Amino acid sequence: MNKVIRIRPSATLQRNAPSPGWTVQCDFDGTIAVDDVTDTLLQRFGRPGWEALEAAWEAGEIGSRECMKGQVALLDMSADELDAHLDALPIDPHFGAFVEAAQRHGMPVQVVSDGIDYAIRRILGHHGLGNLPVMANHLVQTGERSWQLQSPHASAACVRASGNCKCERLAEQRPVHGKVLFVGDGSSDFCVSGKADFVLAKARLITYCQEQHIAHAPYEHFGEALALMEDITAPIRMTA
Repeated sequence: MNKVIRIRPSATLQRNAPSPGWTVQCDFDGTIAVDDVTDTLLQRFGRPGWEALEAAWEAGEIGSRECMKGQVALLDMSADELDAHLDALPIDPHFGAFVEAAQRHGMPVQVVSDGIDYAIRRILGHHGLGNLPVMANHLVQTGERSWQLQSPHASAACVRASGNCKCERLAEQRPVHGKVLFVGDGSSDFCVSGKADFVLAKARLITYCQEQHIAHAPYEHFGEALALMEDITAPIRMTA
């Protein structure tokens, strides 16, 4: 598959329940969460210097792992301030229904992010989705108002020098589930999108998939993603 695909059931096709053999991997920041959570933390609690690290990353001078580690070290906040901030952040209001539909059809949903694990789990838990598996960078509190970021899912082979190599996370699922549907929005999803079986894309990821001829469908919210997911993963048979 090497082109944009929009799947629409026709009068000559009958769609059954989605087949087994798929897993769904979702980015978090800007995909499930409305905002980039780390950016909101830096804007509120970051000490001077985090913008320079951001600029160095955008210029390609450092990888995202080095950028994030340096930025998290500049956060000045208590655990209570962190929790209060996270509890006020919104997610896509349709994401819960998307997860429920995928799981009903036997498709596991994983959150795979280059963001912060504690933040992701806290936000998901606040919205009743705390049971979802999360693979992301690990946040450690080192003092009353100081923090450190660890990257247990990093890879020396990661071309983006990310804290969490999404390509390796996808490769881990292939032997288990067969096919991977990836859902994302931005530059941290570029590399892995070329390795997924199909991509649901929004924002900058749409343009990237178009330019790289990656099989994808655009969406604006998880209500649309839900319908697309069911079409993409469903066995379709000809009817008389």
